Amino acid sequence: MLDLDLTYRRGDFTLTARFAAGPGLTAITGPSGAGKTTLLNLIAGLLRPATGHIRLDGVALTDLPPHRRRIGYVFQEARLFPHLSVRQNLRYGRLFARHPAPATLADITDLLDIGPLLDRRPRDLSGGEKQRVAIGRALLAAPRLILLDEPLAALDAARKAELLPYLARLHDQMRLPMLYVTHHPAELRGLAGGWLRVAGGMAAPAPAPDQ
Repeated sequence: MLDLDLTYRRGDFTLTARFAAGPGLTAITGPSGAGKTTLLNLIAGLLRPATGHIRLDGVALTDLPPHRRRIGYVFQEARLFPHLSVRQNLRYGRLFARHPAPATLADITDLLDIGPLLDRRPRDLSGGEKQRVAIGRALLAAPRLILLDEPLAALDAARKAELLPYLARLHDQMRLPMLYVTHHPAELRGLAGGWLRVAGGMAAPAPAPDQ
């Protein structure tokens, strides 16, 4: 369970956030400049709040460095190491894990259908394949929480359609809290099934396709 109540200030910008998130998908939506990525960076430890708390499974994160928070972060771009194979990129996630991963390398390659890609380099992958590898690397770091910052934003429509089923599978099979930042309601309809939990609010029905 993630629980936070914080304020962050930078210049004239002030972000306040308060919500709790359990296992499954919690969407964070809003206009550009609202502070969605800033919020993820605060949770990950890349920024520090001015006041308030961030707790994960009852553990205060505010004074912990990023590498000790056990948080997997998937950015808009995959950020894979170009000189490493897919297999080596996936194993890199295990280097900093001090706890058993919730799934093995074989489990993750099966979940994300990346087994045939293991010996390739990132330059030989499509955008959707790169993002699947980035998600697998995050999962193999034994996280207690997954942050996804618009993971489809850099993809064209075809690659988005390719990746959405894998994100939905991740949502269904991995019993981890996941915070998902997006501008696009259609992505959330594809991920949330019949229900969608929104940060700062109660669970609410996913919108109909014409909304």
